Amino acid sequence: MKTSAGLGAVLILWLMSAGAADSLVVEATAHGSFEDVKQMLRLAIENHGLVVDHESNVGDMLERTGKDLGATERIYVRAQVLEFCSAAYSRRTMQADPRLLAFCPYGIGIYQLPGESDTVHLVYRRPWDGAGAAGAAALREVDRLLGAILEEAAQ
Repeated sequence: MKTSAGLGAVLILWLMSAGAADSLVVEATAHGSFEDVKQMLRLAIENHGLVVDHESNVGDMLERTGKDLGATERIYVRAQVLEFCSAAYSRRTMQADPRLLAFCPYGIGIYQLPGESDTVHLVYRRPWDGAGAAGAAALREVDRLLGAILEEAAQ
């Protein structure tokens, strides 16, 4: 699904560059406005039967508190984390190991950097664990879900 503000523009996705499979952060980039790419992300989450529970305005917080900390460098033009959960994935994960509650809710970050007016980054933390085979298998499912959402949002 494309938004009206011209997301028909070319979107670029890179998920698994050399060595990225071992990376703790998976990243995709898209070309378009922040709002258009955010809408695509929201739609991708909803297309997987999930609902965004919360939007964390990380960029606003960093901008506001940076002044109090003496920081002068602007990190993001905009930065948010969309948080959501899946009853099915969460149940399998936490049934395998109750400690894996620490991975819920799932979140995908979206940000734009200064000087990159037409590039929007999408990122998520790869869920790794030391919970044994059952926990690792459940978290691999979550990783595949998050990757599918990222890929869909960046199309």
